[in-house]
Amino acid sequence: MNKIGKINPFWDDEYKYLSYRKEPFNNPKDLEMWREQGYTQPVELFTGTMCKHGEGQPSWTSKIVEWLEKDFGWKDVGVNYYRMETGVILPPHRDAYVQYSKMFGCKLHEIERVLLFLEDWKPGHYFELDGKCFMNYKAGYYAWWVGDVEHSAANIGKDFRYTLQLTGHK
Repeated sequence: MNKIGKINPFWDDEYKYLSYRKEPFNNPKDLEMWREQGYTQPVELFTGTMCKHGEGQPSWTSKIVEWLEKDFGWKDVGVNYYRMETGVILPPHRDAYVQYSKMFGCKLHEIERVLLFLEDWKPGHYFELDGKCFMNYKAGYYAWWVGDVEHSAANIGKDFRYTLQLTGHK
């Protein structure tokens, strides 16, 4: 189950100036599978950089949380700002939500994800959800899914790709 939607952007570019840091990809089985499939880039190029929930986020983050609580009926909203640098390729995978499920006692099929695009699409920015490719999106478009739907992303363009990774449950 997934869908594409849009909210009217109300944010400024504060997200560009956050303290982003590299988080290791936490699924060794996927890494092994990708190597077998021929992906040869260094392990650090399988993920972008993040500003995780509660780590000096923009002043308008609470409005994003309110939107999800109101329109999606979410509880325990997790907010992670994600910056994908040039050359980062995240092959098809399914999120396991290990930390989130431990924190809130949720099962995989109860956890929902929204990936919100903070900027208009730029050449070289790629996102695929459940076999469908998304390009030419505008700021405010989002992809929503429940559980472990396969998705992938890449940045082979010259500009950073900024998204907001949101997690919640009902």
